[in-house]
Amino acid sequence: MKIGIMGAMPQEIHSILKIVEEKEHKEVAMREFVTGKIEGIEVVVVFSRIGKVAAASTVSILILEFGVSHVIFTGVAGAIAPGLKIGDIVVGENLIQHDMDPRPIMPQYEIPLLEKTYFETDPVLSRMAAHAAKEFFLDHDVFPYLKTIGSDDPKVMMGDIATGDKFFSFQKDKDALLGALPSIKCVEMEGAAVAQVCFEFGVPFTVIRTISDTADHNAGMDFLKFIDEILVELSPEVIKGILSRMRKSLIEN
Repeated sequence: MKIGIMGAMPQEIHSILKIVEEKEHKEVAMREFVTGKIEGIEVVVVFSRIGKVAAASTVSILILEFGVSHVIFTGVAGAIAPGLKIGDIVVGENLIQHDMDPRPIMPQYEIPLLEKTYFETDPVLSRMAAHAAKEFFLDHDVFPYLKTIGSDDPKVMMGDIATGDKFFSFQKDKDALLGALPSIKCVEMEGAAVAQVCFEFGVPFTVIRTISDTADHNAGMDFLKFIDEILVELSPEVIKGILSRMRKSLIEN
């Protein structure tokens, strides 16, 4: 078992690298891949860069060059579903490319030749991720920043995630996306691209997104503050929780 761990924010990946043991570095395609172990499990950690093409390139290298057996993508997202607050975590169940539109040749959102609109995450891995995130919130005090913005009770949920090469910062765009895809919980720029590549290679994956902003006019300000004050502490602990569960499952089986 070898786990590929990806993130689109360098600050988040740097924080995860602090818990990697027996590090070795290898540069491929202008990216630094770090191999080692977390919780006794072999890992390959990489900063994927931002956007669908960058994410697809990176996960392809993880699979073909490093032979990972599973992929975990961790990062931030903008809230789309009503009631989601900054600090909440969404573990993906289904991923969709909201900017895929091959009409009239094919239905909107359908991936050409694959005849798929949604890509499903691995249910076992995603449940492990959700449990690890819930455990983190139970064992840690709420971050002071979350208290200042009224998000003093962050929650973890599983749900659908939309991906596209667009940062949402206007309420009208958010409303339009929710109107077109009412099951969507949050929006980001990499997950569904990773999902499609993993589907084509038959590699189990999960996508973990922490809500960093509300995808409206405050998004830019919320996003930058959230990365620096919260994500760098939260992500390594959630990753450790997932991998410790995977190790336990290996031992039991």
